[in-house]
This record gives sequence, C-alpha cells and structure tokens, in this order.
Amino acid sequence: MEDMKTLKAFKQNKAEAWIGLYNRANPEQKRMWHWSLPGVENYTDPEDRWGNQQPNDANENCVAIKNNKWHDWGCKKLNKFICYNETKKSNETFHVYHEKKNWTEAQNYCREHHTDLISGLSQLDAAKASILTSETFWIGLFSDTWRWSTGSTSSFRNWGDSIEDSIEQKDENCTTVKKNGKWVSVKCDKTKPFFCYEDKVILIKENKTWEEALNYCRENHYDLVSIINPVEQIYVQEKAKEADSPHVWLGLRYTCTLGFWFWISDEVVDYENWTGTETTNSCGHSGAMDREGKHKWFKKPDQEKFNFICSMC
Repeated sequence: MEDMKTLKAFKQNKAEAWIGLYNRANPEQKRMWHWSLPGVENYTDPEDRWGNQQPNDANENCVAIKNNKWHDWGCKKLNKFICYNETKKSNETFHVYHEKKNWTEAQNYCREHHTDLISGLSQLDAAKASILTSETFWIGLFSDTWRWSTGSTSSFRNWGDSIEDSIEQKDENCTTVKKNGKWVSVKCDKTKPFFCYEDKVILIKENKTWEEALNYCRENHYDLVSIINPVEQIYVQEKAKEADSPHVWLGLRYTCTLGFWFWISDEVVDYENWTGTETTNSCGHSGAMDREGKHKWFKKPDQEKFNFICSMC
C-alpha cells in the first residue's frame, strides 16, 4: 500500500498506466493460492484446514471460513468478513464485520480502515475464538494465475471493487493502475503510459564472510543493505528467496564494546525481525536473513560464508 501511495503521488499519473502484473492463464497454468497480506508466511496446503472435499471448484477463487474450516467460494458472493489491524491503534487486533460484501470489497474495506483481510495461519489461530461459528466469513486467501514480470512471488493485489476488474478469468491479461491507485485488467495490445522502477538492492550470489561481503558492496555498489521498516523487509526478503545459500548477509553488526546491534549505514535499529534470542551474547557475530520461511534474522559467526544483499544507493 505504501508503493501505491507513491504511484498516486506522481504528477504524471493522469491516466491509466501499465504495471508489471500479467495473466499467464492457459490450460497448463495452475492457479496458485495467496494470502492477501504480503509478508505473512508463504501459503502451504494444510489439509486439516479445508472443509470436506475442499477446495472443489476451479472457478471459485476466494476463501471463506465456516466452523473453522475453509471453503472456496465464487468471489462475487456476499459474505461477512474479518479484518486484521497491524497498527493496533485500538486495543483490538481483529475486527469482525457482519455487513456482507463480495471478497474484493471486503479486502478494500479492510485496507482502508485497518491493515488487510485476516491472513496467514498464525492470525487465524489467534482469532479462533472469534470465528468458531457456523456463520461464514471471508478471509484473505485467494487464487489466481497472475504473475509479476520480475518473477517476484509477491501476493499483493489492489484491484478495484468490481470483481470483473481482475480476479475472475477473462480476456484482459495485462494490468494498469488508475489515478486512484486501483488496478484494472486491460487487453495487452492497448497503448498506455507505463511505470518503470529501478532496484535499490541487489543479491550477490557469491559466498563470502561478512567483512568480505561488506568490502564487496562498498567497492562495487553502495553498502550492505539496511532494513529499517517492514516495507524494506519485504523488498529484501524477495531478493533473499533467490539466494544459493541458506542465509544472506545484512549490514547488521554487533558491537562488543557497547553491547548492542547497529546498522553499518548508521540507521537506528528500531524495526526488528529476529527469530528468537539471537540479540544477546553476540560478540563476533553479524546479522543474516533466512532465505526461506518467514525470512527472520539470525546472528551468524562473521567467518561463515553466505550470499549477501547490497544497497544500490
């Protein structure tokens, strides 16, 4: 959503413009399940979560929960829904809405008033007390055949309220963003303005010690990467997925003299994504990100050799 705010702020954005999302639908193309909220755990297929013989229809691409079991539904159906609130400005993390909306309307409402539709197994488990009911609620699980031109696996979609814009199959296989930041599918042979982007980070698929990685980045790019907010975490973890090593070095170092972690770019370590107790007793260690799973940070001995991520500016 931060990216969408940036695009909306462009003065040149006076008409629909192409973005890099396209539909690869064909008879051999399998639909993939995604969580609406990027950054939660990758979708796996937990059979015990689905209802009996679910999912059971290739044309039902959105998921609702009933009696704590998942059911695939047509996205145009109207259901109650559950929002997740990450900022916790109120004391409530989950908000149950009894007003019925289609899936995309529910997603847009949650993003406007909270963070997103409830997404990921950990969120669903935390909200279990609120959803152990025979009523039906939309959750943030959907399937589609859309892909990013960069090869990114990001699940982020920002379609308009109309299901016809997007998630249901039709003969418009490329995507534009409107002035209001919403997306619409368009025939690919149309001519439109377009947005380009330049990577600010680069994955180096060479195994080096932390100091060797630091020197390489400073000689060839800018620095080892720093992560100071959840948005940057998402960018970096997308790069980490392509690594040849189980972890990738970050620009995160421990000072034994002062006893704390710091970014070598002098950014304050405010946002954190440690896996557990790796922040203590860390002399001779630096920070690395896990290539898989939730892409948590680990302390690793400086002399271990991993791929690494450099910042470009």
